Amino acid sequence: MKSGSGFFIAFRYLLGRAHEGGRYLRGAAAGIAVSLVPIIVTLIVADGMIRGITDRYLELGTAHIQVYDFSDQGGLDLAASVVAGLPGVRGVWMERQGLGMLVGRNKSGATIRAVEKSYWEDPGSLRFLKTVEGEASLESDREILLGEEIAASAGAEVGKTVRIMTLRTSGGRSIPRFTPFTVKGIVSSGYRELDSLWCITSGEAGEGIFSPEYASFRLLVKIDDPYRGADRMAFNINSALGPGFAVFTWKELQQSQYSSYEQTRQLLLFIMALIVMVAAVNVSSATSMLVIERQRDIAVLKAAGAGNGGIQGIFLWGSFLTGLTGSVLGIGAGLLLGRFINPVIRGLERILSFFSGVFHGESVKILDPGYYLETIPVIIDWKMIFLIGLFTILCSVTASALPARRAGKLRPLELLRKY
Repeated sequence: MKSGSGFFIAFRYLLGRAHEGGRYLRGAAAGIAVSLVPIIVTLIVADGMIRGITDRYLELGTAHIQVYDFSDQGGLDLAASVVAGLPGVRGVWMERQGLGMLVGRNKSGATIRAVEKSYWEDPGSLRFLKTVEGEASLESDREILLGEEIAASAGAEVGKTVRIMTLRTSGGRSIPRFTPFTVKGIVSSGYRELDSLWCITSGEAGEGIFSPEYASFRLLVKIDDPYRGADRMAFNINSALGPGFAVFTWKELQQSQYSSYEQTRQLLLFIMALIVMVAAVNVSSATSMLVIERQRDIAVLKAAGAGNGGIQGIFLWGSFLTGLTGSVLGIGAGLLLGRFINPVIRGLERILSFFSGVFHGESVKILDPGYYLETIPVIIDWKMIFLIGLFTILCSVTASALPARRAGKLRPLELLRKY
């Protein structure tokens, strides 16, 4: 029997009447589809969260590459001009960063970032920096931008005066230094863990409030392709600057955090893969029931000259079509739900908040901005989705191999006597 005939018969079984066995294959396909929806949504959400958080760290936090001067010769200014001239470099900025205290109506520990004003005007920074109140531009060395959380903790308001306390050394002792600033704006990166302690000043202001021993000095470098070109660019920068400078990519600076995100993603996908494997077992059960239902067909085909391999091929084709149908339906539904995951989450939050309010509870936040992004970017990894679909079909065919083999060994004379 030709393979094309086996495919046609299997296709007919899948679309056939319920009492002819089609219900078993369609039920198995539905089970596969239902199992694939959460794995596709999980993949989209996990990739979106990882990419969204990483992009914010790259554009607003660590930048793509950082350069440190360990020669004690104050060569960062010269290094900045050298790095800026390299092909593929988008921008270079000097940053002074240190710890201090923000004093408003209340006190709060702070991470003080004194960086050139143009850093916050870079397209990458503008893409993620959201102005909550006021303006996100510094026109004076006595103006400051505050992260949303630290502004609330310190009771700071736009237009009001706050003080930054830092330390300086005098006579071998560390004594506090208070510098007044006017709050120009309150900003947010969309990820509270990144900006919760931010106090942003101009580079010139940083020279006045920081003592060298209490601050780190570095160059922030942004390049055209941070995800694929960071290592190569770091090598070029290191070669251009020579000894005395240390160059770190964002992958090195955020290695532990990025590895943690990736391991969590892989663990979630592994757990979801187990669900797919369980659903594939249903294909085996469906194939077994189909063999029982279609024994008369098997007898007729064998009497007409079909071999064991041809009969096996019919049911293997049936399991293949079942896995394919379930994969297409499940992946399609998962992509649709993942594409609109943000509106879905907002709708669930409103519904849950309504019922919570009925019982005098608090509003419900599925995505707490203290731990997650306020809005999840939709990232679709087509390669991984293809592999998931292929894995699902492979599991379906493998699971049905045994009942298909049994179907091929059925003896036609016994079946004909029975029917």
